[in-house]
Amino acid sequence: MNTVKMKGLLSQNAIYIVLFVLIVGIAVYDPSFIAVNTLRDVLIQSSTRIIIALGMAFILITAGTDLSAGRIVGLSAVISASMLQVSDYPRRFFPDMPELNVIIPIALAVIIGLVCGMINGWVVAKLNVPPFIATLGTMVAVYGLNSLYFDMEPNVSQPIGGLRPDFTTIGSGFIGSGEFSIPYIVIIAIVVSVIVWVVFNKTKLGKNMYAIGGNIQAAKVSGINVSKNLIWIYAIAGALYGLAGVLEAARTGGATNNYGNMYELDAIAACVVGGVSTSGGIGTVPGVLVGVFIFTIINYGLTFIGVSPYWQLIIKGLIIVAAIAIDMRKYATKK
Repeated sequence: MNTVKMKGLLSQNAIYIVLFVLIVGIAVYDPSFIAVNTLRDVLIQSSTRIIIALGMAFILITAGTDLSAGRIVGLSAVISASMLQVSDYPRRFFPDMPELNVIIPIALAVIIGLVCGMINGWVVAKLNVPPFIATLGTMVAVYGLNSLYFDMEPNVSQPIGGLRPDFTTIGSGFIGSGEFSIPYIVIIAIVVSVIVWVVFNKTKLGKNMYAIGGNIQAAKVSGINVSKNLIWIYAIAGALYGLAGVLEAARTGGATNNYGNMYELDAIAACVVGGVSTSGGIGTVPGVLVGVFIFTIINYGLTFIGVSPYWQLIIKGLIIVAAIAIDMRKYATKK
């Protein structure tokens, strides 16, 4: 194999090599890191982040960005948790509410996420507001709305707890037994990943998404209804954030209005490291998944071997800068 082919191979598989080296490096320091329980914990911690990052990938591929993702996650978590407390909990959010079918609050939370995303898309597509500014405004407004809801009597800003077992089982339950059990939350993340892969690669919306991100003017000329597609893309992303919020509440057994804080930055970082171009038009589901796993392993693995959280932040920051620098260099070369 000649040097050119070797460089091409390394370039195409760089993120997989980084993930492998990261795992091997931690395992060499502490061999107990290579265990089924460790893999299970990494998958559980990655599950909601994967769903958020996939939603973010929709936006980034259109050459946009979404700063409201984390706050939509928080709103959905609070909405679902507030309606799914056990009936005898002493600080019940809705004391007189009858016990609802678990599907109803979950669906409501996801729909609220979808509506928030649709508003983002409408502002970007119809009012021509840059995505950064549009979603920044939504981020602030959604947090304010969530805080008002969270501060309602009789809750008055107390952490929401006492969640029903049929809800928390979604986040903590599993199929099988012992070390080889598969958590429900991991299964949900896998199903969502497969669906998003199909949308990206096998649907008209996916093809239009890549076309808009690659060259929006050319997309318009080719007959693509850019405004309609953008609204639906942002709406789907919002629904994914809503689902992630529900799963986060179920996983942790509670919620506050600060849930989801800064999650959007982790999602953007995972997407960029996973090969989603900040210039639009490029991105894959496997790349996003690997990007999420890289950051989860940094957080979990380095904590596992006792590395300070501050060093973890430095490492994450350097990886993000390096990934964006590489992405911009590729974009400049193509131009």
